[in-house]
Order: sequence, then C-alpha cells, then structure tokens
Amino acid sequence: MKQFEFDFVVVGSGLAGLLAAWHASVHGSVALVSKSELDISNSYNAQGGVAAAIGQDDQPLYHFNDTLTAGRGLCDHDAVEILVNEGLTQVQELIAMGMEFDKEPNGDLLLGLEGGHSHRRILHADGDATGKVMTGFMLHKILQHPRITTFEYTTAVKIFTRDGVCSGIQTLDYNTGENSLFRTKATILATGGLSRIYARSTNPYTATGDGFALAWEAGARMADMEFIQFHPTALSVDGEDAYLISEAVRGEGAHLLDKNGDRFMLKLHPMAELAPRDVVASAIFNCMQETGSTVFLSLRHLDSSFLKERFHSIDAKLNSYGIDLTCDLIPISPAAHYTVGGIRTDVWGQTNITGLFACGEVASTGVMGANRLASNSLLECLVYGKRIVEKAKMLEFPPISTSPVEAVKFHLESNESYVAIKNELSEIMSNQVGIVRSQSEMVAALERIDAILEQYAENQTDYNYKKIYELATVCRLICISALERKESRGGHVRSDFREESPAWIHHIIQERGKELTTEAVRNNLK
Repeated sequence: MKQFEFDFVVVGSGLAGLLAAWHASVHGSVALVSKSELDISNSYNAQGGVAAAIGQDDQPLYHFNDTLTAGRGLCDHDAVEILVNEGLTQVQELIAMGMEFDKEPNGDLLLGLEGGHSHRRILHADGDATGKVMTGFMLHKILQHPRITTFEYTTAVKIFTRDGVCSGIQTLDYNTGENSLFRTKATILATGGLSRIYARSTNPYTATGDGFALAWEAGARMADMEFIQFHPTALSVDGEDAYLISEAVRGEGAHLLDKNGDRFMLKLHPMAELAPRDVVASAIFNCMQETGSTVFLSLRHLDSSFLKERFHSIDAKLNSYGIDLTCDLIPISPAAHYTVGGIRTDVWGQTNITGLFACGEVASTGVMGANRLASNSLLECLVYGKRIVEKAKMLEFPPISTSPVEAVKFHLESNESYVAIKNELSEIMSNQVGIVRSQSEMVAALERIDAILEQYAENQTDYNYKKIYELATVCRLICISALERKESRGGHVRSDFREESPAWIHHIIQERGKELTTEAVRNNLK
C-alpha cells in the first residue's frame, strides 16, 4: 500500500471539508479526500442560502432564538450562541475574501426569508444556486493552494485508532483499486449526510452515511440519530428522483394547496407556509394521507419576472418536466433531506477520540436540536470548519500503529448483492422508519436490518459487502434511537406517541459496545 503523511487529513469535499482544509493549510500540509468529484456534495446542491443576522433590523439574539424554537428544546445553547455570533463574523470574512452574494440595486445585500426565521437574513448567490457558488468559490482557492493535495474518487474505508487516539485512515481508490494509508495528527470527517439510505431523497448519490459508519466502528459516540429532516417541498413526478424546491420559494410567498386548492397550512400554524420544516413536512404528509393526493406549490399570484430571475435554476428544471413555475401548480411531497444527528462533538468539533474531528452534516455539535432551522447548515460549515482547526493544530503526531492492515478490494460478482440490499434497505427505511413511525414498524425493520448485519459481518475486505454492512449499521443506529424516543419531536414523529414530552428533553447517545445512554441539553450560557 502507498503511505502518506499529512498534518491534516480532511475526508469530504462539501463546504465544511473545503473550509476545514483551507483553514488547516495555514498550519501545515493537508490531504483532501473525496469519494467522487470534488464538487459533488449536499453543499453544492444547496439552493436556499446561508443564514446570518446581518440586516440592520436583525441581531444574533433573534437568530439564536429562532434556532432554539426550530430545535424543539434539544439545541445546546452554547453551540448555538457560537453559531450565530461567529457565523456573522465568518460571513463577513468570506465576503472580504471576495465571495459575492446577491445585492439590491443600491448595493445592499439582498436578504431572503425562509421557514422559522423571524427576519430576512438568508444571503444567497446567483439566485437559487448559493451552494454551487460558495463551494465553487472555496474550491477554486483550494485547488490553487500549494499545501493542499486533493484525492478524488478515493473513499475512506477505515479509521485507525489505538488507546482512544486516532492516527489516520485507510482509503480505496475507485479508479485503480489501490489501497493507501494516510498518517496524520488530525483526521477531520466532513463526509456529509445519509439521506440516500431512503428511497426518496434530495441528496446526491454519494450521501450514504459512510462517515457515520466509519466513526461508529472506530468507537465514536453518536447522538440524536432518530432525527431525520424531510424537506417539505421536493418535486413529485412519477418515475423521477426527488428534486428540491427551495424553502426560499415559500419565503417569497408561494402557497401550499391541497387537491381542492385550499391553503391547508393557514389553520395549522400561525406562520402558515413558513412554519419550521418539521411542521410543514408532517402537515403535507398528513394531508396526502387524508386526501389520497399529492400537494401543490402555487406561485401564480407572484410576479413572474422576479420568479424567473430569483429561481432560475428551479425554473429551468421544472421546464424540463413541462411545468411553468409562474402559472402551473407544482406537485410536491416530502423527501429525506438532512441528517440532524450525527457524530457527537464538543464545540471545537472534537469527538471522544483524540485526533478525530467531525464537522458539517455528519457532526452533532448541538446546534440543530431536533430540527434544523433553514439555511443554518451552510453557516455551521463556516463556523465549525474553522473552529476544528483551532483545536486540531495543537496536536502532535501519534505513534505509528503496528497492527496489520488488510486491503479492501472490488469484486464484480458482489455488485448485484450490494444493489439489491441497498434498494431493500431504502424501502425498509422509507416505509417503516420514515416521516411517521411506530413501534411495530420499527421493530420489524430492525429485525431485518439485524439479519443483514449478521449475514454480512464477515468478509469486510470485499468492498460491496463492507458497504452493505455500513448501510445496515447506519439504518440500525437510526432505528435504535427512534425506538428509544417515545414521543414526537422535530424530525422524529411517532404515530403511537404523538405529543412532545418534557421527559425526553435530552440527547440519546450510542457508543459501540456500550449501553445506550442520555446526555443533558447544555442550556447554561457563560
């Protein structure tokens, strides 16, 4: 195997990974490892924007309160305080670096409104292509940096730990089949989410939860895995993948209509279509169950020229299906979108394993609570992508591990098994651990997941079998937490426990080889 040594190894090329690599490069050499092209990520696909209390009538305290409200009592207050205050600074620094957000004719920043926000504070770029512009901006800088070496089509297959210390990773090159070892003092996981384990998802095909499974296997603690955010408004066309229709569309005044043309959200929440995502997604799901019909977005009452400029990417996509954004009803239904829980970290992105860090969607910093506030995800990348480096830069290289390492190989004959099991798991998760869950459904799901884990526990040197095991592991983590939380809160809704309960205001923690535990919400600010 090839062997590399870098001061920092960053796994994942979404915005969190790019920012972590950029900040780390000030302090040493950096390897940026991506399982696909560098520009395929949830960050790249983000349409809405980045939230920051930058408007004259806004302030971080308002943003703080909106985040706590959306988080349904499970946000760690210190993490949110860091997010809204340092986030404002990081956005301003990004603008100073040359990042251009959309502006008003007078030169002021053009600020949008999204669900759960009390003020217009969503910065966006090129209309509805904010993620693409932001990741492109950082990627351009990364590729020009002499201290950053990129490894595309390279997936992490193992995290090396010894006595609670991480020393690096093992990788597999998709193109050559070659395994490599990366020794480092700081391994930073920025691998994104896991929503592609569901049959209907807004995520790119790469979002299968690799980072969660690798961290779990290495002994990292996982928090709040039951909370999966389903985006309320994904295009629903038979035979086609879900296509995200940004929350910003409702922020600009779009209405949600049932099959009779009635705005059903008006009677369900004072913010109507701009209620937090968990509320809207559940309302749409219930409406579809009651009426047997899809739900529709209507923009017919809004200015058509503004819509085509503000949402040009969405407009082009809808046109490809013969749908006119300005006058047609747009069929939508919820789709798995964002992983709220994840690898538990402190406010510096450090896991319980020295030298192993996590940031972005794969991490559970305590910011999101039970439900992510719209457009806080890119902000979290900005803030915690930098904070990680402040702690990681102080580490020393750990001792070299002398344990034997087995290569992971591709075997074409196992491809068919992987595809079949992957599809089966996605149906199980969608039908039994989806938007609304129950004890009986999840127990049945867990029985099949455990059977898959038992069947594929051996032969982890076959890449396809290893992937099956990792997918099932991630599904199991979600099931275990969802079965434990006997209430409905945020992105976790149970038909057999429909109300929130004060008895469940705590994080659910899982750690390999240990009993499930809980952790109190940190709600005392310094």
